Amino acid sequence: MTEAPMRRTRAGHGDDSIYWDKSKNRYIGAVSLGYTPAGKRNRPKVSGKTKAEVRQKLRELKKQLAVGGKTDANYTVTQAVTDWLSQGLKGREAASVETYKSLAENHIVPQLGRGRLRDLEADDLDEWLEAEAEVLATKSLQMVHSILRRSISHAQRRGRAVRNVAELVDVPEGKPGRPSRSLSLQQGEAVLRAKEGTWIHAYVVLSLLVGVRPEEARPMTWAHVHLTSPREEKPHVDVWRSVRRHGDTKTRKSRRSLAMPRQTVVVIKAHKRREQAACRAAGKEWSDERLLFPTETGELRSALNVRRNFRSLLKEAGFEEPEKWTPRELRTSFVSVLSDHGIPIEVISRLVGHSGSGTTERVYRKQLRPVISEGAEAMDDIFGDDEDAAEGGAREEA
Repeated sequence: MTEAPMRRTRAGHGDDSIYWDKSKNRYIGAVSLGYTPAGKRNRPKVSGKTKAEVRQKLRELKKQLAVGGKTDANYTVTQAVTDWLSQGLKGREAASVETYKSLAENHIVPQLGRGRLRDLEADDLDEWLEAEAEVLATKSLQMVHSILRRSISHAQRRGRAVRNVAELVDVPEGKPGRPSRSLSLQQGEAVLRAKEGTWIHAYVVLSLLVGVRPEEARPMTWAHVHLTSPREEKPHVDVWRSVRRHGDTKTRKSRRSLAMPRQTVVVIKAHKRREQAACRAAGKEWSDERLLFPTETGELRSALNVRRNFRSLLKEAGFEEPEKWTPRELRTSFVSVLSDHGIPIEVISRLVGHSGSGTTERVYRKQLRPVISEGAEAMDDIFGDDEDAAEGGAREEA
C-alpha cells in the first residue's frame, strides 16, 4: 500500500515564507506577525538573489524582532534621520555634516520621510533604491543608504525601532559618476596666463604645476613655502596640512615636500610681495603663519569660494563652459601632463602623495596630445624655460 503524498499547508503564525518575485527578479522572504490594529497583515519582508541569502536575512530579522520592545508607533523616518543628524555626528567635520544633510533632505525625506519607521519594509527600500539609482551615482547611492541605516541604528539604541530594515536590502548600481577631466596643453597654457597678478592665478599655478590637492592648498601658510634655502635645496613647498579634521593630510604618504618649477617660484614670490604690501597697508604685522591664499579678512577660504574664483579665471581664459570644471581637475591635469611627458607612474604617485600607483593609474592619469623630464624639471620643460621665467620676473618687478 503506497503512502499518500503529504499536502502542503499554509505557513502558520510566525512561520517563514520564501517565494520568487518575477517582477523584481529576486527571492522574497516574509515572516507573518498577524495583523496590525488597522487590520492590515503584518508581514516584514526581506529580499535576496538566492534562497540561502534570504534565509540568512530572515534569521537576522527574527533576532531583531525577538529583542525588540515597545516602540513609538508614530515615530517617522524624518524624525529618525533628523535625530541622527543632530545627535549622531558629533566631532565630524562641518563639510561632512552638510553633505549628509543635503543627501538626506533631497533623497530620503521627500520619498520616505512621512512613513512611520515601524512600518518601513524591505520592499519599500528596494523600490526607493531602484528609483534613486536612476539619478544618483553608485557612491552617492551608497552614502544615502548608509545615512538611512545609521539613522535607524541610532533609533534602535534609543528604543524607538525594533529592527533595522535598511540592513536587509542590497544597494544597486547607480549611474556612472562624472569622470574627472584633464586640461589639454593649449588649455593649460591659457589657464597659466589668465588673471595674472591675482591670488587665484597664484593658486592655479601652484596646483597645476606642483600637484597639491585643493584641501592642501587652502590651509597652506607661508611657513610651508621655501623660496630660498641655505642648504642649497631647490625652492619647495611642504605639503603637511589639509582642511581635514585635526589638520591631517589624506594619508601618511600625502605628507611630502615638493620642489617648485621656476614659473611657480616667480609667481609665488610676486604673490608674497602683494600680500606683504596689503598687510602693511592694513597696519598689521607680517607673519609667516599667515595663510597663502586668505580671504580679505585673513581667514581660510571655503571650497565654494575657490571654485567660484577658479571658474571666473577659466572664463577669462576662454573656456566655453567653465561651470563644468572644478579645482580638483588641476591635479588630474598635473598627473596627465607628467605621464604624457614620459614620467614613470611610480614617480608621479610619490609626487601626488598616493600610497601606490594603482589610484594614480586608474583615476588621475588622462593621456594628452600633443607631446609637450621628473617633477618640477618636467614642468619647466613643458610650460616654459629660463627665458620665460626671467621675462615673468621682469614683468612682476616692473
